[in-house]
Amino acid sequence: MELRGPNGAGKSTLLRVLSGLLELEEGRILFAPNKTDNALNQLCHLIAHHDAAKPALTCAENLQFWADYFGGGDVARALDGFQLSALKNDRAELLSQGQKRRLTLSRLLLVERPLWLLDEPSVGLDAKSIQSLQNHIKVHLAKGGSVIASTHVDLGLTPNHVLELNS
Repeated sequence: MELRGPNGAGKSTLLRVLSGLLELEEGRILFAPNKTDNALNQLCHLIAHHDAAKPALTCAENLQFWADYFGGGDVARALDGFQLSALKNDRAELLSQGQKRRLTLSRLLLVERPLWLLDEPSVGLDAKSIQSLQNHIKVHLAKGGSVIASTHVDLGLTPNHVLELNS
């Protein structure tokens, strides 16, 4: 599903609520039967505006940090999936904006999660990297995964469901 709307309409806020980072003032959100709120972090990946990369760590060390946090993961697969293998020993502070974004997106491939919450995931990416992201989304959807994305770029979500938010 694509979230669309003007700046300030609540797209990022909705994604944070869905991820469990923000609480609702009213109502509730149910993802799956018999799942508790504590299980949200095991159901989804949230890729937000900030890259969440530790500048002093290498690409591989950043992903190993997340693998340890998630309780496992394939660092080599994640690096390879977003064409970062050649940069695995480079510190994050030395990466270009697009490379930092690809490092952040590589967390999607580190550990399988059924729901990907993506907040403008293509920002800073070149055309080849956007194509790579689109391919990963298609594979994730084909495996039965779900994606909710705030985006201004067609990410190839099919069937293309759009939720239009108004400020």
